[in-house]
Amino acid sequence: MIELKNVSIVFNQGTVNENQALSNINLKVKEGDFITIIGSNGAGKSTLFNTIAGSILPTHGSISVNGRNVTRDPEYRRSKYIGRIFQNPTLGTASSMSLEDNMMITYKKGFKWLKRSLNQKMREFFKGELVQLKMGLEHRMKENLVMFSGGQRQALTLLMMVLSKPALILLDEHTAALDPKNAEIVLELTDKFIKESRLTSMMITHNMSHAIEFGNRLLMMDKGEIIFDIEGEEKKALTVEKLIKKFHELRHKTFENDRTLLSEA
Repeated sequence: MIELKNVSIVFNQGTVNENQALSNINLKVKEGDFITIIGSNGAGKSTLFNTIAGSILPTHGSISVNGRNVTRDPEYRRSKYIGRIFQNPTLGTASSMSLEDNMMITYKKGFKWLKRSLNQKMREFFKGELVQLKMGLEHRMKENLVMFSGGQRQALTLLMMVLSKPALILLDEHTAALDPKNAEIVLELTDKFIKESRLTSMMITHNMSHAIEFGNRLLMMDKGEIIFDIEGEEKKALTVEKLIKKFHELRHKTFENDRTLLSEA
């Protein structure tokens, strides 16, 4: 479905501040994959998402979606089929607009004919969908979202994303800014929606337990590279202890390889 071939990102290329953020990434995301991504700060996780979403264009390599080359497509074009949820719950919704208007804009993918389209039939449809969140939001359709909590807004953003039916959802530590209770609720909703709607999704998390528990596939990143890719039954057999051990083994191997290359040079 989505394929990255030899994708590299180099910031400030040719200067003393040159930084290799991604290095020769090769990745195939299959339809229906739910991929969790872990790695330390600076490993390249968010840069990978920025590259897939189109907010950063590759220095080298190519990106294709369903066989079509989208490498140079800007973010606004990719947003038609790629959805993204960030850490900050306020980024996925318009604070000064009502809940029902937010849902209508997302559902129709724009403001055109907003008031004409938002009829009683659509309101009843939205209410039925909101019931799934179990937060009572179906009774607050007319309220502006500035009145909602972070957990409510992030759950709503997730629901609206599902209703817009994107080809791919990018979840960029979307529970990191929430308190533990709301984070757990949003994670459970994430898993529910992805399974029920058979969505293709990628989720960055710093929580190794969540990375193991959720999804069918796990990627580990370090220094701009994918150093570990595991799925299916092998992923189910992982534990946090095994994952930490694997991380240290792979980092040590990378260090030894780098040292060998330097000595040869």
